[in-house]
Amino acid sequence: MFISFEGIDKGGKTTQSSLLAQYLKKRGYDVVKTFEPGGTRLGMRIKEILLGPSHAKMSETSELFLYLADRAEHVQKIIKPALEHRKIVISDRFADASIAYQGYGRGLEIDWIEELNRIVTQGILPDITFLLDITPSLATRRGEKKDRMEKEQMSFHQRVHQGYLELAKSHPERIKVVPGEGTPQKVHLTIREALSPYLASRQQNKNHPVKARPKRVSIEGNEDVV
Repeated sequence: MFISFEGIDKGGKTTQSSLLAQYLKKRGYDVVKTFEPGGTRLGMRIKEILLGPSHAKMSETSELFLYLADRAEHVQKIIKPALEHRKIVISDRFADASIAYQGYGRGLEIDWIEELNRIVTQGILPDITFLLDITPSLATRRGEKKDRMEKEQMSFHQRVHQGYLELAKSHPERIKVVPGEGTPQKVHLTIREALSPYLASRQQNKNHPVKARPKRVSIEGNEDVV
């Protein structure tokens, strides 16, 4: 199972992804907790470029491709291997972030970003995404703006916020909007409740694995699938 957390900065993604990982581990699940950008060794170098103050005038396209490079490495080195071993992956940000930030926020073509995302993710999508929803004005009151993205103008963060809400409307079966202004424990309990049916379905599939399809032997002796 693949779970992602999304939302504007200061929304509580890091806190909630950690709380959920702890909860699932206590229930006996094998969990890999990761994040973007910077979830790999190469990703950490990319993160320094993306969020450091020395590249304040980076072009929108350069910014997008750096995030995509980070994501490609993240999928190949962390996410895909973990999923292949039937682990639960929890990621603080994933592909939706590029649509919200570089699409809605920067004004790059969303269809183009979606196509590039499909390439770098190898078609992998989260089973469920928790969108922690807070207003940009609340985010500014939650702490100092530290990195290059956080220091963007309020209008930018408003566009990103709206972009996330539009994504949730377009993908209601995957993206669950969770109000993020409550206490961390209250938000965590809401997330646990929303995740419960997904865990039940996962357990059911585990208890009733899909049977292998029968094979057919051709006249030449080569096997092919019916």
